[in-house]
Amino acid sequence: MRDGRYEWVRARDELVRNIERLGFPAELGEMVAKNLGSPKAMERMNSYLFYVKPRTAELIVDEMLAICSEIDAWRDRKEAQEANMRYNELLNRGFGIEEDETDSEDCE
Repeated sequence: MRDGRYEWVRARDELVRNIERLGFPAELGEMVAKNLGSPKAMERMNSYLFYVKPRTAELIVDEMLAICSEIDAWRDRKEAQEANMRYNELLNRGFGIEEDETDSEDCE
């Protein structure tokens, strides 16, 4: 098993166990893990479970949605930064038209 896959399975299993310890069904843990998607996000959820010890499934799902929303916002911010960087490079390098070419066209 690849390291990334192993890490994901380990994080999922830990999340499911922690949700079961709070008295919720394993299926809830599986659903939360699937929606979170990454080991890092599952670790954030495990921290929440440890410190808050939510008493309802709604609170667990609400935190899962909050984590997903934060991850989406982070991705959007990174995409915007990348697009801005490329745009600035384009402005700094120009559009590939030599200045001499544009000057000679204006004179004709």
